[in-house]
Amino acid sequence: MMPTTTAGPTTPGGGALTREDQRRAQYLDLKAEVHRKLLARLNLETLATTDRARAESEIRSLTSSLIAETRAPLTMGEREAILGDVLDEVFGFGPLEPLLRDESINDILVNTASQVYVERDGVLERVPAVFQDNQHLMRVIDRIVSGAGRRIDDSTPMVDARLPDGSRVNAIIPPLAVDGPLLSIRRFPANRLKAEDLMTRQTLTPQMIEFLKHCVQARLNCLVSGGTGSGKTTLLNVLSTFIPDRERIVTIEDAAELQLSQEHVVRLETRPPNVEGKGEIRQRQLVINALRMRPDRIIIGEVRGEEALDMLQAMNTGHDGSLTTVHANTPRDALSRIETMIAMGNVNLPDKAMRQQIASAIQIVVQQSRMSDGTRKVTGISEITGMEGDIITMQEIFRFDKLGISEQGAVVGRFVATGVRPKCCDRLRASGIVLPAEMFEGVTEVGR
Repeated sequence: MMPTTTAGPTTPGGGALTREDQRRAQYLDLKAEVHRKLLARLNLETLATTDRARAESEIRSLTSSLIAETRAPLTMGEREAILGDVLDEVFGFGPLEPLLRDESINDILVNTASQVYVERDGVLERVPAVFQDNQHLMRVIDRIVSGAGRRIDDSTPMVDARLPDGSRVNAIIPPLAVDGPLLSIRRFPANRLKAEDLMTRQTLTPQMIEFLKHCVQARLNCLVSGGTGSGKTTLLNVLSTFIPDRERIVTIEDAAELQLSQEHVVRLETRPPNVEGKGEIRQRQLVINALRMRPDRIIIGEVRGEEALDMLQAMNTGHDGSLTTVHANTPRDALSRIETMIAMGNVNLPDKAMRQQIASAIQIVVQQSRMSDGTRKVTGISEITGMEGDIITMQEIFRFDKLGISEQGAVVGRFVATGVRPKCCDRLRASGIVLPAEMFEGVTEVGR
């Protein structure tokens, strides 16, 4: 076991380091020393062209020799831990590698070198993984973004990128990040959630998913609204599974996250400007281009700017059955945000004309939220019924009422079918879909 003492080193604030802190510092120093000596002895050019298994075997042997040279009193477990960490440094993303291999983690949040948080099942927790220092974290960030064909430096201190597994990465460094480099990784499970999984997790009821399924099949335009991390993209993926295989689908995203199961899918992704500030391709340009690609449906990962008007016009001109998401806390706020985004396009439309475009283009608004216990709930499904004067009229079909918190910390509530029969039932009937009246009645308790 590595020797530890309670006297000697201190924290930056002047307090004595705890025994665990000293032990961790010794471990990091030893790992850094082994890694530094390893890099000095390796031929990196040869390593890049060597078979991974053979290279790993040679590095294991060399690392074991270097650990032995340190004469540090290590247990076998500690030797294996250092060996694994050094291999992660050479072949992967250092301290992030164990977290990236953990499929239960949804988000990895690095707040400078000394703080790493992860989200599991909607709950944030701090993990013991740390970096040697901010320079170590910068090297890992640079390796991630360079692998995605991007760069990050003083002239470009913010960057969005993707890992090889599709995870979305955002990094921001000084001078914009005051205390040190920051890294956020949004993970996407290899096995995406299905409608049955959402019902098992009590995200929504069978009646709600059945209604949404028929809405998608009958080519109603649906808008999924919610906050960050509320599960909008997951629900959009689930809704997309109800689109028939015979249709041509064009997806448009800032960062490709959607995982559609259909065969005839065309994926488009925006492009940021280069280091000279040129070459940017925005979502609006992709929406306009998508209309020339003979799509049956257009799916926009998230509408967030002036492309909102082009999206609405596409929905109104033969591309019905389209799907998109928007950041908003309520269905009414979602419509207000779309109005604001239309105004961002400098089209000088009167307010009433904008609202008429929205009311005629969108039929269903699905509101999703993340609860205090980390679970996701569809808190409302509303139908846009038209205009009364200058106001868009809506009616609530399903909603979730939060009633409290159980002793175990779980959210207690109920899904309520309001009893309102949607006006879109006539359109569904024209598509051969007849919904029973009892689908829109009843209460489902959850969390008790």
